[in-house]
Amino acid sequence: MRRLLIALGLVLVPALAWAEWPAASSSFTPAQRAEIVRIVRQALKSDPSILRDAVMALQADEGKRQEAAARSAIGSSHDELYRDPRDAVAGNPAGSKTLVEFYDIRCPYCRHMEPVVQQLLRANPDLRLVYKDLPVLGSASRLGAKAMLAAARQGGYEKLHQRLMREPAPTEASLRRDAAALGLDWGRMQRDMADPAIQRQIEANLALARRLGIEGTPAFVIGDQLIPGAVDPEDLQRAIDSGATAAK
Repeated sequence: MRRLLIALGLVLVPALAWAEWPAASSSFTPAQRAEIVRIVRQALKSDPSILRDAVMALQADEGKRQEAAARSAIGSSHDELYRDPRDAVAGNPAGSKTLVEFYDIRCPYCRHMEPVVQQLLRANPDLRLVYKDLPVLGSASRLGAKAMLAAARQGGYEKLHQRLMREPAPTEASLRRDAAALGLDWGRMQRDMADPAIQRQIEANLALARRLGIEGTPAFVIGDQLIPGAVDPEDLQRAIDSGATAAK
């Protein structure tokens, strides 16, 4: 079996290259190609776990590559991630640790994580939370993101955020009602929502997410760690406890 594994390792890469790039097949004679196929088939027939182990190894290698790429991107985007003065901040503004959340108000997984994040803020008085609006779920998400960023200019980001995370897709009419309920100036909000600077901020968040390799919401960044998806509260708490810096 060890010989079969060695043989498979020797032929699998050339065989895959030959399949992916047809020009590479010219380096093998028909008899050699037939022998490659026979060896691979025999190896897999003798021990099908070879393929499973190979796939797992490739996945682990890809995971490590993505993790390293994310760390590099986080390092090169340090100030944009942690110290962009345009971003809304919750928790302790002067906290020694910072958690960045990329989210969409209409994302069900983000809504699932909302009480988790709020509990983390209560449990960690030294935690600073940076919101990165990432409206990827259509026009209603973009409308809501613009409304929250406009409300931030009146000190109302967090209040409107909490409301929109519980409501259906926002509309102009629903946002007007929300503004009235929260004591916000709706006319000013409308003017600010139309400000090109708010659209540029959203575009900057989208570009930053692409650089970090974020493929969906929610996604969290703390220190040099990227934590994608709706994760267990314990995982986020461990990341906080690990001593990830506030990235000042």
